[in-house]
Amino acid sequence: MGFFKSLLGVAFDAAADAIKEKMKEQGYSKDEGAHYNRDERPASSSTRQSAQPTQNAQAQNVDERTYEEWVAYFDEIIRTNFPQFNVKKDVPVTDLTGFTADTFQLYETRPYQTYKAEWGKPYTFVLYRGEKPAGVVMLGGGHSHDKNVKYLISRMYCKKLGMPYINFYLQMENERNYVIGRIKDLMLGH
Repeated sequence: MGFFKSLLGVAFDAAADAIKEKMKEQGYSKDEGAHYNRDERPASSSTRQSAQPTQNAQAQNVDERTYEEWVAYFDEIIRTNFPQFNVKKDVPVTDLTGFTADTFQLYETRPYQTYKAEWGKPYTFVLYRGEKPAGVVMLGGGHSHDKNVKYLISRMYCKKLGMPYINFYLQMENERNYVIGRIKDLMLGH
């Protein structure tokens, strides 16, 4: 029995090493929290444009913009293509909800818990019709929109307010036509 156990251990270790090596070849690195993140690699100018507007995650298509450059890029797109909305940036959740606390189940494995609005990630952009908030556009990296509690709190309060909410991953291409199309579908559909 000990022989089979050690044989399985060796096989498991070999498989784990092969997976790690493959991830390294594909541009992933291990951070201090034992999570794998795609390394930043410059994209060639020929691979940044595609025939179809997409939100493409391939390594050769990753844009090298800083967060501030992304905010400026989205700000220009929103203001140019959606002049019917007033736009505010970095809006605290409490500006829309007030200082409140509500109960949500943000994770499947955790029961309902109380979350304060001030714990939420400020909304990157809030689009207003006159003085009334009409929708939210959030920017984030990795899977922040799906896993990070601050983003989840912000999304839940937006949902509670009945406002459209859209998120964009900054490691994607986010081509201009793709961004315009998604915001148009969200905002003009409501």
